[in-house]
Amino acid sequence: MGEKNHSYDYSIDVVIKGFEIELIKILTIFTSIDLSNNNFEGEIPTTFGELSSLRGLNLSHNNLTDHIPPSLGNLTLLEWLDLSSNKLGGQIPSELVDLTFLSFFNASFNQLVGPIPQGKQFNTFENGSYEGNEGLCGLPLSRSCSSNRQQQLPPWMNSHKDDDSKLEFGWKVVAIGYGFGFIFGMVVDLSLFEWVSSNGF
Repeated sequence: MGEKNHSYDYSIDVVIKGFEIELIKILTIFTSIDLSNNNFEGEIPTTFGELSSLRGLNLSHNNLTDHIPPSLGNLTLLEWLDLSSNKLGGQIPSELVDLTFLSFFNASFNQLVGPIPQGKQFNTFENGSYEGNEGLCGLPLSRSCSSNRQQQLPPWMNSHKDDDSKLEFGWKVVAIGYGFGFIFGMVVDLSLFEWVSSNGF
């Protein structure tokens, strides 16, 4: 029986998980698409979601617009996804949370908005994955989403702008009360000290 060749004898440069790597021999099972730096325009085809054996997809540094297709959530073997430096808008689809092999995700420098999906692999991505998207909110970013912010605050802080002035007034009253209490305590303490001294205790 003849021996099967499991690689091709040519090399290629690819960007994998943000690092440029030269592959000298390419395995026949290598299933990655790198279409970065091509000035592609338009939306990401939803048919990418049908490439079920895909391990890596790099569409960075193009002029892609519209939204991230939820069909990318069908790529259950995907390990890296780089969509950075495009003009993608809308929200990051919650379907991407189901990509349990995803160890690298970069959607930085787009026009994405709304809450960052939470759970599974998305809990491991850092701020750099979302940098340059002023409309994104939620962990790991320091910007909380307004609806989340309302839920995280205690009820007495869950107020409108008019109520904030009442809260500030309340603290002023408390500070004044402490001041008067301190002065009153000192006067009583000094009076008590004089009384004890004059009575010979």
